[in-house]
Amino acid sequence: MRGKTGAALCALLAGLAGQAAIAAPAATDGASAAPAVPAAPAAGDLASRFGAREHVGQVSLAPDGAHIAYISATQGRGSAVRLIDVAKQREEMVDLGNGERLTPSMCGWASSARLVCKFRGVADYYDKQVGYSRLFAFDADGGHPLYLGRKSRLGATRLNQFDGDVIDWRAGDGWVLMQRDFIPERGDGFNASSVSRDGLGVELVDSSTGKAQLIERPVSDAEDWLADGQGHIRVRETMPRREDGELKGDTVYSYRPTGQDAWKPFSTSRQDGPSVLEPLAVDGTRDVAFATRRLDGRLALYSVALDGSMKADLVWSNPEVDVGGIARIGRHGRVIGATYVTDRRQTDYFDPEYKTLAAKLAKALPKSPLIGLVGATADESRLLVYAGSDVDPGMYYLYTKAKRTLDPLIAARPELEGVPLGQMTSVKFPAADGTMVPGYLTLPPGGATKGLPAIVMPHGGPAYRDEWGFDWLVQFFAASGYAVLQPQFRGSTGYGDAWFANNGFRSWELAIGDVSDAGRWLVKQGIADPARLGILGWSYGGYAALQSNVVDPDLFKAVVAIAPVTDLGRTKQESEGFSNHAMVERQIGSGENIGKGSPARHADRFKAPVLLFHGDRDLNVGVGQSKLMDKRLRGAGKASTLVVYEGLDHQLDDDRARAEMLRKSDGFLRAAFAGK
Repeated sequence: MRGKTGAALCALLAGLAGQAAIAAPAATDGASAAPAVPAAPAAGDLASRFGAREHVGQVSLAPDGAHIAYISATQGRGSAVRLIDVAKQREEMVDLGNGERLTPSMCGWASSARLVCKFRGVADYYDKQVGYSRLFAFDADGGHPLYLGRKSRLGATRLNQFDGDVIDWRAGDGWVLMQRDFIPERGDGFNASSVSRDGLGVELVDSSTGKAQLIERPVSDAEDWLADGQGHIRVRETMPRREDGELKGDTVYSYRPTGQDAWKPFSTSRQDGPSVLEPLAVDGTRDVAFATRRLDGRLALYSVALDGSMKADLVWSNPEVDVGGIARIGRHGRVIGATYVTDRRQTDYFDPEYKTLAAKLAKALPKSPLIGLVGATADESRLLVYAGSDVDPGMYYLYTKAKRTLDPLIAARPELEGVPLGQMTSVKFPAADGTMVPGYLTLPPGGATKGLPAIVMPHGGPAYRDEWGFDWLVQFFAASGYAVLQPQFRGSTGYGDAWFANNGFRSWELAIGDVSDAGRWLVKQGIADPARLGILGWSYGGYAALQSNVVDPDLFKAVVAIAPVTDLGRTKQESEGFSNHAMVERQIGSGENIGKGSPARHADRFKAPVLLFHGDRDLNVGVGQSKLMDKRLRGAGKASTLVVYEGLDHQLDDDRARAEMLRKSDGFLRAAFAGK
């Protein structure tokens, strides 16, 4: 690992102090130097501009506020850690490995001088590709690198895959609570195994020396431990396995009552089973766990007493949508609110101070209503704030409470500065059975609303949903003149149990019906020219794009599928040898559903040309799925093109690959709509 100084960071702009409200962020002047960012693409090259990955992936603030660390995409593929010295107005980039095969995914501060980062990669393990992660620590200037995982030895009995996570950042003294994977070693014939413990345990680790103290002995089927922000482990999550190592599908939660060492039952969650309390976080100051449980068919948030009574009090619920998560602040992860998504993501703060602050931020940033608190100093005197919208990719700010100033720091996507973006509108359209299906409609900037080339864009997952806000894929096509509709089909999450149905695979007929009805609605409203209606999706969205053409071959005139599932039986086969195989089989289902719901088995029904993209290091959906689809389509005499990107995973995290994908997709759609 090496540290190097990049281009100078522009001076943090002084905010306008206010007495009763937060001052609006100051504007940059012409003499200010911008932070180090990838070189801007040619002005007219929309594909390069939108294909450039987000400049800021994850950001964190040092306990004393002197440094900011953020994950940033590098040119091409890969990412790097960038460090901002606020006082010296200097930015540095820290590289590890080659920046492509092992890339940083998150960073946090063990102390004001010591940073801990997780790096992820993909490796070949016998005949399979597996993901792995590694934890490293280094100084705020990029020096003194130290590996924090447990080092594997030649006698290790199994793969060292995910070797560590910080679960409590503590007060900032450099020591952190880590859950670590303990791997037994085989005896060498002369010495007994030096390590007999097996599983996930917890240690208190010095990020400067690597010295560790055992806090929780490893448990073979442990998946997660929750600390209470006070240095104590209070909740344990285990997933029992069969004799062959496969997960049974149950998740067992246990907790420690106040002042006790013994574990007591908290709840047991079963795949497709009844709703139970599932803990998200522990607040040691209140001695409660925050957990979700279904209420009237939707997930609600509860606080559960950890004094032994297990008394559960309702904290937050919504009659229309599920609770989406919790808002946390500070080094101890104090829970200050609940998040949810109606048409857009919102946070209900039940902490009075932050409820007031959120209202002031909203007034200071009226054009960027998607506002989130993403970091804080140890005393919470300074905060990192993100703000964006559908037509604003986002800006990160530093807010100082004492001065009530809001200083702009880093633009999320500087390449898009000055590019007109299309407004995203929440809509509802009728499905064939009369059900009103929510969705998001984005029209091209400039005012055109009728007779447009149009794209239906179903989301991935299927256990997922879209949200109002900036979307680089949607906005590229809108900027290129297309209307884009994102249907939140039945099978999407966030809308409660009834809407989720049996998930988008087992209930594919319902989900695909909604997706197709989205296209019909665009035509009926006059928004889409029926001769220029296409469909594009990624992952499950790619599956939906393909399967919709099995169900109704005449509706869409062109199909773009990125990393799609194409054969449900193959999806189950891909999970063989992994511990979640039985769970995947239950998710996909069995019987005639497999044959009917696999587009690769119905290539003869396709009328529209198909364009497929896939990375050959995809851990989510194997590249063989696209290869099979392409082979079957060609064998049936259909028009099919497959583009495979070497060394890329499911997300195609490469600026050049994404730009090429956008360029090819746009050209393919235009040619198909023209009958070429």
